[in-house]
Amino acid sequence: MKRLLFPFLSLMVLAGCNDAPANPKEANVATEAIAGGLEIPWTINKINDDFYISERTGTVAHVAVDGQVTHQPVNFSDPLSSAAEAGFLGFVLAADFAESKQAYGYYVYEQDGRSFNKIARFVQADGSWNETDVLLAGIPTGNVHHGGRLEIDENGMLFATIGDASEPELAQDLGSVNGKILRLNESDEFEIYSHGHRNPQGISWADGTMYASEHGQSANDEINIIEEGKNYGWPVIEGDATEDGMETPFYTPGADDTWAPSGIAVKDGLLYVAALRGTAIKVIDLKTGEVTDSFEGFGRVRDVFVDGEDVYFITNNTDGRGTPSENDDQLYRLGNE
Repeated sequence: MKRLLFPFLSLMVLAGCNDAPANPKEANVATEAIAGGLEIPWTINKINDDFYISERTGTVAHVAVDGQVTHQPVNFSDPLSSAAEAGFLGFVLAADFAESKQAYGYYVYEQDGRSFNKIARFVQADGSWNETDVLLAGIPTGNVHHGGRLEIDENGMLFATIGDASEPELAQDLGSVNGKILRLNESDEFEIYSHGHRNPQGISWADGTMYASEHGQSANDEINIIEEGKNYGWPVIEGDATEDGMETPFYTPGADDTWAPSGIAVKDGLLYVAALRGTAIKVIDLKTGEVTDSFEGFGRVRDVFVDGEDVYFITNNTDGRGTPSENDDQLYRLGNE
């Protein structure tokens, strides 16, 4: 398949964040530390008792049942970008991974001095991962707002979130993949599923309803109910603002609170939201739309994962914005002390 190439976009200066430092000994929820020493982890996968976690440094952390961590190398077709928030991001095992050893990955790479995003297939062999097929490349990206989440729905369809590359007008441009949620069709081509997004970071489903998390500009973060073909407003509206033909979020913490939500997962009617700037796991009741809990003490939280029984999460305190505690970054399980 041909690579799609887009013009390079201007970079945006990264603003600093003042996140609460990690202090798990004073956390307000019981947890079990499964593994530590992770290197800027981004996405959790679990099959049977094994975890496979993408790391921005360009490896997959394999966590065995005894908690032993092996950083498995990944062979990319282009070198990883050194831009802020860049590296190996989204990563999801194929539905038939046990047999095929295939997975999908999303990474930010450098080419001719420019940074772009790419989505590709990978195959695991002999303790490493090899890129085998490029599904979409040349995706414009700025210094931030890469997007990067990959998830597979119950029908086996692959979805990807693409950031606006710090060029807000691209989110409304249906000729661009930026500021969009994409779906891979049966012809191995990505189609625009929804648009008007700023920096979508998480996807999950509950009873067939798709939810997505999205970073607001300085607050006004969003949890949206995603429907095919809908326009989610950025940069025309954000937060609780309204406009004909544009969707307002299912939930927003508003203009006075910043979460920077990342990965999300659903269990028993509750949406678990990994909050980076909010340094917590926020819990939203999907029936009432209210926040019922805020689990804190771990610093920046990048992803949450539900395996049907338990809720797992990873910290992101080694990403240059957090204050790591001993053995960070770590994989935890909620409520097992």
